[in-house]
Amino acid sequence: MEIFGVSLPGLLSQLLLGLVNGSFYAILSLGLAVIFGLLNVINFAHGALFMLGAMVTWMAMNYFGINYWVMLILAPIIVGAFGVLIERFLLRWIYKLDHLYGLLLTLGLSLLIEGVFRSIYGVSGLGYDTPELLEGATNLGFMILPNYRAWVVVASIVVCLATWYVIEKTRLGAYLRAGTENPRLVEAFGINVPVMVTLTYAFGVGLAAFAGVLAAPVYQVTPLMGQNLIIIVFAVVVIGGMGSIMGSILTGLGLGVIEGLTKVFYPEASSTVVFVIMVIVLLIRPAGLFGKEK
Repeated sequence: MEIFGVSLPGLLSQLLLGLVNGSFYAILSLGLAVIFGLLNVINFAHGALFMLGAMVTWMAMNYFGINYWVMLILAPIIVGAFGVLIERFLLRWIYKLDHLYGLLLTLGLSLLIEGVFRSIYGVSGLGYDTPELLEGATNLGFMILPNYRAWVVVASIVVCLATWYVIEKTRLGAYLRAGTENPRLVEAFGINVPVMVTLTYAFGVGLAAFAGVLAAPVYQVTPLMGQNLIIIVFAVVVIGGMGSIMGSILTGLGLGVIEGLTKVFYPEASSTVVFVIMVIVLLIRPAGLFGKEK
């Protein structure tokens, strides 16, 4: 069976690939949305912290024999702890300044992190084997579905929806949102707002590290791997609406699928389709699809 001259298995394979990429877009843009929405900081170091999650996972396996499943929990904690240091010693001084200062600071930090790992490991990719439990593929009849790619999609969606629920539907999320708008009121309830802000940033970069662990068996682990995604992820955040949690999730998944379809029907435009959509959305709705107009 063919659709517009493309075989159904080929089309579904590209849709799956697009959904896998969209899962990474969603979870990375979610971390950015959490940090911007609650801390009002444009975190350009997000790509480097994504890379750090993947690199820590590779190092743990090759130097200490720590397996993938342990690092799925441990890597976000390690990178989140690094995020605590970043927030306490760097970001805390620029919260009341223009967004440009945060962008420039985190951009410089990104270049520093990538430069350190590039000087040690170079720019060639480092292989990371698929976990034994998720090796192989499942025959669905109309296509062969790699088990690990299915796991990436499921894990990303579960983590994204859990994050949305905590921030939008729980008391903790209400405290987080209120703490950014009226910290004195929240402190009156006995909440330590500075600590809450620090942990929020740590959680946001922990999401980037979690995506890095998921990406290690899919992409080659390299100090520059974050650069390949971060520009697209920023476009996703802009399209979904800066600070919109659900907007980041839906837009990330949707744009991944659109990118996959573009590779089927017009491959030459696959690398630019996200930015074309961003321009169109900004012209029609500057606040993004799910953002709030001021």
